[in-house]
Amino acid sequence: MAAVDAGNTAWLLCSTALVLLMTPGLAFFYRGLVNSGNVLNTMMMSLISMGVVAIPWCLLGFSLAFGTGSPLIGDFAYIGLHGLEDSVWPETAVPALLFVAFQMAFAIIGAAIISGAVVERMRFSAYIIFIFLWSLVVYAPVCHWVWGPGGWIDELGAKDFAGGTVVHECTGTTAFVLAALLGPGRARAHTEKAQPHSVPFVILGGALLWFGWLGFNGGSALAADFTAALAVLNTCLAAAASLVVWVALVRVQHRYVSAVGAVTGFVVGLVIITPAAGFVTPMGAMVMGAVGCCLAYPAFQLEIRWVDDRLDAFVCHGVSGFIGTLLTGVFATDGGLAYGGGFQLLGAQIAGGLATAAYSALASGALFWAISRCFSMRVPEEHECHCNGLDCIVHGESAYGDGAFSTSTKAGSAQVAAKASQGSLGNACEACESAAGEAV
Repeated sequence: MAAVDAGNTAWLLCSTALVLLMTPGLAFFYRGLVNSGNVLNTMMMSLISMGVVAIPWCLLGFSLAFGTGSPLIGDFAYIGLHGLEDSVWPETAVPALLFVAFQMAFAIIGAAIISGAVVERMRFSAYIIFIFLWSLVVYAPVCHWVWGPGGWIDELGAKDFAGGTVVHECTGTTAFVLAALLGPGRARAHTEKAQPHSVPFVILGGALLWFGWLGFNGGSALAADFTAALAVLNTCLAAAASLVVWVALVRVQHRYVSAVGAVTGFVVGLVIITPAAGFVTPMGAMVMGAVGCCLAYPAFQLEIRWVDDRLDAFVCHGVSGFIGTLLTGVFATDGGLAYGGGFQLLGAQIAGGLATAAYSALASGALFWAISRCFSMRVPEEHECHCNGLDCIVHGESAYGDGAFSTSTKAGSAQVAAKASQGSLGNACEACESAAGEAV
């Protein structure tokens, strides 16, 4: 067995923890943007991926993504993590199981991102089934194409340092497809966006995302070295540039400085730099953040009219991920257009990005169709339109209860439903007890 480098292993352990923290961070970010009656349902759609995606990833997904296999999909060599217990991952000095955990955290946050397009109207059980299958049918093959041994996009020469294509473009495209197939929400006009119910939670969630992103990008170096340091600095600089430019754009358009806009701005910058974090200079990272957010900003205006992507998952991740993928072909110091590399790398970036978007859209659409043949995908209309939201109906709990009784057990949840049906829980639906089974 090859020797394990203690420093590299320690850094990747920390990075794995940071990436896992991004999922609850995303849950807080999303919860602040939705109706106060859908807070728990929205957070659970993010948090549930930590269980629903982790299990299939270790059973089969990792093998499909990183097994040798073919240019399109991995084999079953690592099924059930077979043979990885005491080994070092090839071309690294870290334990193979740590690499599994690091990549598992990527798959988890990817599935959680999708929920932003379907909150407040997709049936919770249908969502669980979808992300379970999506992690194997959509995410794992795309991961193999870009990062797996012999993957065809990697062989094409495309670069994706930390998942601009694999994570963000793939999940953003899936989010767009689900939003389109589910249709617009019934509770509000198609051309309107709901006002966030808690901007401080949006800021908290965004801060946790930025913090976790340092491990997301920095850890992708798979070593505690100069590349990791470059990736961490570039992550901060791109986010900073995007934050400043985004705030300026909002100020020019709306005549105010939006806190939600500021958070959205730096999240877009974080996504844009993800495929390039270890490939560009710090000055290049700032330019990518500034230019990229200018390209992404108009897409937010168009999306409102075309698809009811409730929390802008498609633009934040799908569009911004594709922009970052293209700009990597321009600003990468090795082969980038701006460094005299010609159009070869840029062409590979375009081909890889378009192929990822096309496959993610088609496979996600087919998966949605197959599941919808067996289960209803949307919550009942009367529950979706109710001003008190889905929290009590689906989860038997309220995010803002009066604290008069326990909700920590199944019995406590039943009490919440009973109290709500009697009208004694101010933020709950009157019929949540009888309707619970219909909305889950």
